[in-house]
Amino acid sequence: MTLVACVDFGSTYTKALLVDVDSGDLVARTEHPTTIGTDVLDGWLACRDELSARDRGAATADVIACSSAGGGLRIAVVGHEELVTAEAGRRVSLSSGGTVVHVDVGGLTSGIEPLQVARPDVVLLVGGTDGGNAAVLVGAAERLAAAAWPGPVVVAGNAAAASDVVDRLGAAGVDHVVADNVVPRIGVLRPDSARSAIREMFLRHVIGGKRLSASAEFLDMVVGPTPDIVLSGVELLAADVGDVVVVDVGGATTDVHSAVTLDPEASDTGDADLAREVVAPTPLTRTVEGDLGMRWSAATTVARGVAAGLVDDADAVGLGAAAERRTADPGWLPRDRSDVEAEYELAATAVGLALRRHAGRQRVVFGPEGRLVEREGVDLREVELLVGSGGVLRHASPERAAAVLGRSTGEDDPGGWLLPRDPRLVVDQEYVLAAAGLLRGDHSDAASALVRRMWA
Repeated sequence: MTLVACVDFGSTYTKALLVDVDSGDLVARTEHPTTIGTDVLDGWLACRDELSARDRGAATADVIACSSAGGGLRIAVVGHEELVTAEAGRRVSLSSGGTVVHVDVGGLTSGIEPLQVARPDVVLLVGGTDGGNAAVLVGAAERLAAAAWPGPVVVAGNAAAASDVVDRLGAAGVDHVVADNVVPRIGVLRPDSARSAIREMFLRHVIGGKRLSASAEFLDMVVGPTPDIVLSGVELLAADVGDVVVVDVGGATTDVHSAVTLDPEASDTGDADLAREVVAPTPLTRTVEGDLGMRWSAATTVARGVAAGLVDDADAVGLGAAAERRTADPGWLPRDRSDVEAEYELAATAVGLALRRHAGRQRVVFGPEGRLVEREGVDLREVELLVGSGGVLRHASPERAAAVLGRSTGEDDPGGWLLPRDPRLVVDQEYVLAAAGLLRGDHSDAASALVRRMWA
């Protein structure tokens, strides 16, 4: 056997899987509370000891890791127009595994103070289509330079303005890297170059900045932020089964990852009666809902569910009280059957809301050109596989987990939400998507074998 340890330094737990990369077999799995108060490697060493007790080869196995510990990757987007480049930058940031902590439109003309308050790890500077407006992008660079911005900047705007931006940032000693324009023209979103640049800055500053560990071993282990690595695992899963969506229900957030084949109607050659989005959808998409979760954001989950009609008025009082208890004490655990039922109701509400926000909707509108079908977001109707993740689903019976996920599927939604119609429902019980994303580069066959464990 050739063993590799795949490690995810999470915000709460450090998870470790020992994989035989020759066969793709999962040899052992363990987890330990993330040791953010000391050194994150302490948690990994505890995991390694547990893995070694099951297989002595774990002690000398190669290690590859991802991390969202210590708040993960915080990104601020500085763009031009809210509905075009700023929105594109937000989408790229999320798909890169970051949490968007601030969005500025207009190129920092209102001042740099809100950006300083947000404390981003990386600033993503976008604006202008190629050959279009350059003033906003250059002006934003001038303001960052004047403030001697201390953090890294990824420049992914108007290519014609890139040299001017580089001159200003470079003269002020601001660490920066230039990527391709995320919106080279209206209706086109090209995220890959910017995603690579953001990952480079994450490794250099967040992982290499000794904020989480004083040991150089940590930098050697980590190859990217956890959400970015998981999205890579989702893409690999989609190559096997077709369109996939993954919903990860956490204590504070509910994340949705999708890998879908884009509807030809959404392309430049589509039918004339489909209204185009100014920022085109992409095959790989990630959204993060910071107000939906099982503990820290349980109360807002219920409030949003009531407003959206997903929680009946008759149930709102009891579920609201259960949510308040969890928000007040995130470490609280269910004690009886009614507590468990409330857990599943909260999970179903978070899943339903997160999928709707991720998928967007379709509506018929009438304008100067006549009837148009207005569509926004990712079309999930033809998704083959809906994967649940998160402790509430991993600890549920298969029947109960399927019931929670299945409430957000079925025939066309009356509200026009583009939700999965008839997907197969599974749970990532062994947390293999992150491990598959980690192994995909050097051990693609083993990575494919891992994701196949979920559905084969």
